Amino acid sequence: MSNSESGFDPIGIVIDWLDACRERRLENLVALYADHATIDCCSGERFVGGSGLLQYWSAKLRGATAAAFELDEILIEQDCIRLDYRDYDGSAVSTKFWFDAEGSITRTLCVPLGRKSARFKAA
Repeated sequence: MSNSESGFDPIGIVIDWLDACRERRLENLVALYADHATIDCCSGERFVGGSGLLQYWSAKLRGATAAAFELDEILIEQDCIRLDYRDYDGSAVSTKFWFDAEGSITRTLCVPLGRKSARFKAA
């Protein structure tokens, strides 16, 4: 997944996503997703489409702690971008992002990270 193949910068979009989360900009955050995007949450819940995104993100942004949305690492994987960061409640999570040809997020999949994965802040 690279700029030349896709015509958009997937890492830049993930950074925009993280910035929108940090700044609690719900409209900007939801605008990064495709119309029928899916969020697969760490809790096992699935949220689909605009109404699902609004339901999910409204609650998360309202409940965000001071430690929320801090970047640990961004990795390019074969078919997606992986972001390791602090979730809305400050817990360490990893979210994978998939995109459509226009650069809109089509799916995110979030999984909690154990304490060993917090190694990125060491330096």
